[in-house]
Amino acid sequence: MTDTLLELIDRLPARGRLEEWWNAPIARLSAHGLPSSALPVFAAWLARRARRPVLALVPDPEGSFQEAGAWFREDVRTVVFPAVETLPFDRLAPDEETVRRRLEAIDAMASGGPLVAFSSWNAMTRPTLALTALQHWSFTLKPGESYALDDLVRRLTTLGYRREPLVQARGEFSLRGGILDCFPPGRRRPLRAEFFGDELESLREFDVEGQGSVGSVAEARILPAAELILTSEAVLAADVPLRELDFSTALPEVRDQWLSDIERVRSGAYFDGIEGFQAYLDPAQPTLLDHLPADTMILTIDGQRSLAQAEQREQELAELVAVEVDRGELPQGLRSGLVSIAALRRTAQAWRNLDVARGGGELGSVDLGFEAVDAYAGRIDAFSDRVRGDARAKSRVLIVTQQERRLRELLEDRDVYPAGGVFVWSQTPLAPGLVVLGNQPVAQGFRLPAQQLEVYGDTDLFGGLRQRVRRGVVRARSATWQLEFEPGDLVVHVDHGIGRFVGMRLMGEDGQEREYMQLEYAEGDKLYVPVEHLDRVQKYVGGGDAAPRLQRLGSGEWDRAKRKVRESVEAVARDLLDLYSKRQLVEGHAFSEDGPWQQELEQSFAYDETPDQVRVMQEIKIDMEDSRPMDRLLCGDVGFGKTELAVRAAFKAVMDGKQVAILVPTTVLAQQHFLTFGERFQPFPVKVEMLSRFRSDAEAADILRRLQVGEIDVVIGTHRLLQKDVRFKDLGLVILDEEQRFGVMQQEKLKQLRASVDVLSLSATPIPRTLHMSLAGIRDLSVIQTPPEERLPIKTFVTADDDDLIKEVIQRELQRGGQVFYVYNRVQTIKKAEERVKRLVPQARVVVGHGQMPETTLADVMLKFVKGEADVLVCSTIIESGLDIPNANTIVVVDAHRMGLAQLYQLRGRVGRAGQRAYAYFLYNPSRSHTENADKRLDVISELHDLGSGFKLALKDLEIRGAGNLLGTEQHGAIAAVGLELYNTMLREAVESQKTGAPVEMPAGLTLDLAIEHFLPREYVPDEKLRLQVYHDLAAVEDEQSLEAAERNLADRFGKPPAPVRNLLYALRVKLMARAAGVAAIETDGDWLVTRLPTGWNGDERRLEAQFRSILYVRFGKVRISLTQAGAQWKERLIDVLGEIERLGRVAVAV
Repeated sequence: MTDTLLELIDRLPARGRLEEWWNAPIARLSAHGLPSSALPVFAAWLARRARRPVLALVPDPEGSFQEAGAWFREDVRTVVFPAVETLPFDRLAPDEETVRRRLEAIDAMASGGPLVAFSSWNAMTRPTLALTALQHWSFTLKPGESYALDDLVRRLTTLGYRREPLVQARGEFSLRGGILDCFPPGRRRPLRAEFFGDELESLREFDVEGQGSVGSVAEARILPAAELILTSEAVLAADVPLRELDFSTALPEVRDQWLSDIERVRSGAYFDGIEGFQAYLDPAQPTLLDHLPADTMILTIDGQRSLAQAEQREQELAELVAVEVDRGELPQGLRSGLVSIAALRRTAQAWRNLDVARGGGELGSVDLGFEAVDAYAGRIDAFSDRVRGDARAKSRVLIVTQQERRLRELLEDRDVYPAGGVFVWSQTPLAPGLVVLGNQPVAQGFRLPAQQLEVYGDTDLFGGLRQRVRRGVVRARSATWQLEFEPGDLVVHVDHGIGRFVGMRLMGEDGQEREYMQLEYAEGDKLYVPVEHLDRVQKYVGGGDAAPRLQRLGSGEWDRAKRKVRESVEAVARDLLDLYSKRQLVEGHAFSEDGPWQQELEQSFAYDETPDQVRVMQEIKIDMEDSRPMDRLLCGDVGFGKTELAVRAAFKAVMDGKQVAILVPTTVLAQQHFLTFGERFQPFPVKVEMLSRFRSDAEAADILRRLQVGEIDVVIGTHRLLQKDVRFKDLGLVILDEEQRFGVMQQEKLKQLRASVDVLSLSATPIPRTLHMSLAGIRDLSVIQTPPEERLPIKTFVTADDDDLIKEVIQRELQRGGQVFYVYNRVQTIKKAEERVKRLVPQARVVVGHGQMPETTLADVMLKFVKGEADVLVCSTIIESGLDIPNANTIVVVDAHRMGLAQLYQLRGRVGRAGQRAYAYFLYNPSRSHTENADKRLDVISELHDLGSGFKLALKDLEIRGAGNLLGTEQHGAIAAVGLELYNTMLREAVESQKTGAPVEMPAGLTLDLAIEHFLPREYVPDEKLRLQVYHDLAAVEDEQSLEAAERNLADRFGKPPAPVRNLLYALRVKLMARAAGVAAIETDGDWLVTRLPTGWNGDERRLEAQFRSILYVRFGKVRISLTQAGAQWKERLIDVLGEIERLGRVAVAV
């Protein structure tokens, strides 16, 4: 008989009593002897041996679910039914990830069988979908089956999916002809279903970013997108009670908002926050308990305490509603939308209950036989001694850690040789006297004295654990940063100048229809741009607030404007290149490839890297291993893991015997980086120091001395590091955090540094200057756009400053056990701000921090807040840069309208770092008027809920602030004259031509006029914006390979291309070949196709005529092809002719 963990639990003394309990009719059993670390294992054992579902009501459902995932991988099904953080009467949409998991849990529960669901009393107070609704409306898609498309669309709409032209986020669907795309909340990728009539021909997954299919799917279950099914009957039934709401004491704006929402409910459409009306749309208020099969077992941990806390929360919420009704912020007679704890308790009595008490049990309570183990927190010697002793005494030892390799080495160095490999609880034998090492990220272990078993996890051994990522979901990447066209927008046509985009027009006689982009110029001039030439049209971003004048067509104005800009661009290019060529010529240090310690450091990172992080790290390493000095700008949104990449780059430099200087804008950030780098480098012989105002003069002098003799490897500091007395023994890498916040003098100093050492700049909001340079390809740029999977978008509110609001916001955060940043940026009166917070929330522990405090005091305050010994940090904007306090998930910014966009954005990024929903409140003084720019800034920030929007923000910032600071304000006019995109192109060309000494110019426009119908029919791509996007993508295609990929993508996304689309692809192919051959124009002239040869073409005309004798002749630099002679094959012949023109031109050059 093997002794697996599962079988050892089988032999526990309590097994008999437990079996009697689960086989008896409805029964209650009291138990003790189950530390929280053993809960997932015990619950899974219970579900497996009783062969039925277990509902575990625990203090931290999320934590227990994560831990169960670490233990069982796919072996035992586990789900979590989490609490919804928003309250029904807030009418705010709950987080989509929370809704997804709640729906997944009720769907799994209804199917019965061995399963563990983790939840809590609080989570169950929020109603969910009714069992009947879930069964009636959910459906399965399977290729080969028949479905009525209209019925599927109706079902998806009822299930809460939004119809969109392009599916980019969960809960969206789109229908184009016979192709249905939808993104169910529980799937990693959206689905594409292709129908032939009513039959589902194929079912595939596709990629959000490129919209192309990536693999087929055998079948897919489509669950609702919301915890609410909106049927016409429900809407009708809700109307009566909603009419009874009393708004007589409500504030006018509150009443208007509610009435408009009620109107939207009546229209029967979903909107963000409709969940707030669930109590009216489904008065039965179904809960998780309604989904439990009759044989479910409910396992409650520390029930008395959990219930008391849930009842206290219920009481506080009732008081909160009463206060809000009094203040006129809620109508009278409102249903709370929550199920009472008393009702839940009564319902739960209908199942078998096992109540596990913390600590010792009462009389008659069953001892389950589990105990907590001793923690060693890094004391590996003591741990090895213990394990050796246990093995000699024939005890069983199981160690489950995600650092299996590292621990194996440590134990073997101390003469403990564990058996290892993949640990499976139902298969791996645990023999007496054997030490087994498993590779699972389990946090804490437990002991089973009756079976002489000790289990240890990561926290027991090392005092910490890598953060695990939520299973099952990858967030959709934010779309790449491109500016979209809207009718009315200003655009720049490279050849004709600044005009206004009017819309798309279909023109031409029968059989020769084409689609054009209509532009309007000065004095009513119109320009129609054929869709295959959309690559010559760009959106106008000029900076500044003044709108530019539209050009007059054919007046020469545009050519003059371009000439002036070209001159100023060439001057700029010369200056830039001086700096960059100096760098190119210098032989810097080529760092060696990664060694074993580098790999060990990277494996000890506490999170899973995002794909972007992996790619960018590769780019940085390639730069470092090259002999020319690196100058790379790394842009990534706040909290997207730039610091970790800096840690790895610094370590790589130190491994080569070089020193690293890390420059940060604030003392507080220096302190934070000092702690982070120190902690990550702790197991290695790397000396990290900090030079800032936190250091006394004597300490600073000592650090400077040690830097000079090479005793310090990494030094972190503010601009103090740029002073003359700082000398390095062998500096190899400079890391700049938020470079744009250093002053002009410091920037100059940095310029000199750049010429000889590797430089890595980190920035979350690339200011226009760095952004332009990057876009123009003069500086290497890396972008991290994927959020870590744990990060949720931050809910942002821009609202008037108000005492009651602040009180409620802080109280709510404290209720969920979190902390609050309260940003008040006037140091002189910050004491008043502190008093205000203390007056509004007397129970909160408040501390104050700002840049003018003595350094040691500030350090103490920060440390207190980081350790969780204070609830609210009242502070100036010193927290703006890079502070990482995962438990602070609400930020209140007073007088937000006084701050710049980048500042607001950085402040908002301080919260939402621990997978919790975070809130940012930007408050303005309602009695003061602000500048138009301040209003614009607040509008922008509240629009950008998306993660990864820092980049888009920088582009918006360009439009708001103007782009003058590119290379001195004299460039401002040049950018405004031609628009940012064309300016960048011209700058790039100027730089290229300076480098090569030969003029580089944008290829001239090609005139293409073929007598065929070529466009995207509206029935093929129905949405206007999407059609324009597709045209733009097609026009930008640069080679045959990309054109074939574009063709496949069209067929995949929109179905088989009809004739006009095939003709459009043909026209693009002709354009590519004509460009390769240098042909300037191809036009239809009656029965002739006329191709204008490139000037200076020296190919053999006679050979061309001889090869295509019957169909063409060449005269005066023009090739004339007879359409009659070429017949039905004229398209193929044109391609052949263009290929031959290109070949003959090449041969002539070679000769």
